[in-house]
Amino acid sequence: MDIAKKITLLFAILSAVIISLLSGFVWYFSNEFAFEDFYKRLEARVNIAAQIKLYEDDNNSVVAQMRNQYLERLPSEQEFILDASQTENKVDRELPKSFYDKINTGSMARYRVENHFYAGKFFRNGPKGYIVIVSANDPFGFRELRDLQKILIIGFFLSVFLSFVVGWRFSNYMLMPLRNVIKSVKKIKAENLHMRLDVKKGTDEMSQLAQTFNNMLNRLETAFETQNNFISNASHELRTPLTIISGEVELALKNGDAQKQHLALAKIKDEAERLEHILTSLLGLAQSGFNGKNQPWELVRMDELLWEIKASVNQVHPESKIEIDFSKLPDDDELLSLKINKNLIKLALTNIVSNACKYSNDKLVNIAIEASANSLSIAVTDQGIGIPQTDIQHIFEPFYRASNTNSFKGYGIGLPLSLNIIRLHRGSIAIKSQEGIGTEIKVLLPLTSIY
Repeated sequence: MDIAKKITLLFAILSAVIISLLSGFVWYFSNEFAFEDFYKRLEARVNIAAQIKLYEDDNNSVVAQMRNQYLERLPSEQEFILDASQTENKVDRELPKSFYDKINTGSMARYRVENHFYAGKFFRNGPKGYIVIVSANDPFGFRELRDLQKILIIGFFLSVFLSFVVGWRFSNYMLMPLRNVIKSVKKIKAENLHMRLDVKKGTDEMSQLAQTFNNMLNRLETAFETQNNFISNASHELRTPLTIISGEVELALKNGDAQKQHLALAKIKDEAERLEHILTSLLGLAQSGFNGKNQPWELVRMDELLWEIKASVNQVHPESKIEIDFSKLPDDDELLSLKINKNLIKLALTNIVSNACKYSNDKLVNIAIEASANSLSIAVTDQGIGIPQTDIQHIFEPFYRASNTNSFKGYGIGLPLSLNIIRLHRGSIAIKSQEGIGTEIKVLLPLTSIY
């Protein structure tokens, strides 16, 4: 669910809660007011009925006449005069004990069954006590409450609908600058890092976001230019001594002292091979930063590729012991096939396996392959010298070598090259190592093709 839908849904839910609470308050107080008003009318009739029927007074006839003339009779109005000493007293229905208990305390009691209301009070006339109860219906109040209930329900749904529409338009309006930023960022690739986002005047979050992206692009462009310049310069500078060395070899071959010639040629040959290896690695490091669209991508069985890698490493390290663990292979063979650049992935994994063999002094190296629904993992585990904890964070930097590798030949380019290739395939590399025990490097590759 995108942010606009989340904002709209949250806006609608909050509006529904607020409107529900407001409607509830309106209904509650309207309900209380309507019943309170009708109860007061009943209580007035209770007092009048007690005055007329329980107390002998010369004015009773006048009061009765005024009551009949000016005080309207309520729907289904009834009066009950009960002897308080008789517990079997009954009215038109059985009233709860709590109603009579409140009357016995001297207070005015109230009771309601649907729209039929009761009000009663205790009166004493000489030695005897009486309970006067008046009941009546209130159809008008209930009708008004039902109408109010319908209005509140209809108003609730209309308000929620309107809040949903307003929330949708509001979220789209607020997120439009963010969508523009996303659209602009998608257009920026490695070939056009010079492009920048339009920064609107102001200090709002969208302007800050656009400016932050521009600052990041400035750093990326600088880093790309630095890397490209470095690779180009390194390639050029390394080719020059390589040419000179080749010329020296030709001159040495023409000299007469065979022993000196042999030593010189051997030294020159070693240096030439070293320079050639560095040059090849540097070019590989540069090529691993391409966008991938102009390179061949093919569907490759990764378990079969591991056998090829094992054979390649065995040629360089004939004494190495490499074991491939297929115990966690999936039942579905399709999970083992990835659309990749085979040469690059083979180069990356070969570098990792070759390092494992080299730094473990030809001890057993285990390669485990495992596939899940979304990714395929290849774990290379050795029993070598391990990597010091202080060096692990720098191990993927070009030309960086761990502090305990001085006795091993290397140039610090293999792992950075592998990392670039894996990232090119939208994968990742995880490393776990303990000095003196061994190292495990796990490569994760997504099953979904990116090209």
